[in-house]
Amino acid sequence: MKISSFISFCAIGCITSGFLSAQRSIEVLNLLDFQRNELVAIPAIELQPFLSKHNEKELRIKDTKGKWLPIQWIDNDGDGKNDELLFPVVIGSGKTNTYSIIADGNAQIPESRTSTYSRLVPERVDDYAWENDKIAFRVYGPKGQEEALRGIKSSTLSSGVDIWLKRTDRPVINDWYKGYLTDPMYYHKDTRGEGYDPYHVGNSRGTGGIGIWKDDRLQVSQNFVTSRTIAEGPLRTVFELTYQPWSEYGVKEVKRISLDLGSNFSKFESTFESEKSVPNYTIGITLHKNEGTSQLNDQNGYYLHWEKIDDAFVGEGIVVNPKIVEKSIAFTSDVPDESNLYVITKPNKTLCYYAGFAWQKSGQVQTQKDWENMLNKQARIIEKPLVVKIIE
Repeated sequence: MKISSFISFCAIGCITSGFLSAQRSIEVLNLLDFQRNELVAIPAIELQPFLSKHNEKELRIKDTKGKWLPIQWIDNDGDGKNDELLFPVVIGSGKTNTYSIIADGNAQIPESRTSTYSRLVPERVDDYAWENDKIAFRVYGPKGQEEALRGIKSSTLSSGVDIWLKRTDRPVINDWYKGYLTDPMYYHKDTRGEGYDPYHVGNSRGTGGIGIWKDDRLQVSQNFVTSRTIAEGPLRTVFELTYQPWSEYGVKEVKRISLDLGSNFSKFESTFESEKSVPNYTIGITLHKNEGTSQLNDQNGYYLHWEKIDDAFVGEGIVVNPKIVEKSIAFTSDVPDESNLYVITKPNKTLCYYAGFAWQKSGQVQTQKDWENMLNKQARIIEKPLVVKIIE
């Protein structure tokens, strides 16, 4: 039996039915006391017994009610070969669901009305933007940096993470940037019932930007210099950003970001190399003008900010493994963009965390307690991932 923290496997035989052959079954166990709506990722190597007999394009997933499920293959390393298969599950508290892997290339894979999506946006300098049915983000690229240094006001010099407040589950990135081409304020106005971007990032960390905390100052990178889209969707979008060496420690960083359908949290995975020993890596959330409420929870590894933007509240948050946290602080300053909630982590070669938000007008949260509950659930999901068994 081969067991990892996410997936374990055992063998008990095959199932056949008519012309459809279920070469494998999949059991998924929810160890937590609340319903979970997530994606299951199966490494392609664990599907080799099936793929040795059937083409990848024939693979389908069916639940016990006979419903075909959406699937998505992802090539994580860009070598032209798929590395993992994704499909969505909804599993009740303490329950185990069973799914069948079927070879039936004629069965139509369901298309979801909602989707994840990401892309580089050259029509607004060179933002990189990403979204799902709940939330949207963007970060800023090298041309934007060059223009900002020349004093062009519409461009941004920042490695902070911007958030777009959505109250529709449909994609907005393409439409909002299209509107920007004729009206630069298009997506800054909430006039279409879809949401807008009222969030100021500047040189702050936005929601989930990083740096190095030393002598009560944060050393940060400038804008990303290259981007690579790995997967657009529909179930998960994945991309990578690289940064020029930054800080007095000469840190080189590759940042991989992913966002799953239905989640309020992007996953950030940074890999570092440095010329000198680094004291820490620090994750931040802007406190803007110090008018919101912060809550630090080192024991459980979640951190929240709750603030009013225009006429509604927004909750921003970070979730991280508490074992890598050294301390956290809500740092306030009279200098614009230097007030941030900081989560200071051990200086490991890799840093993995989740950053996200929820907006009152989206209907997902109404109170600070609602947002805290979402963060607490995300922390527990990270601590106890779904247990997945492939059954032969």
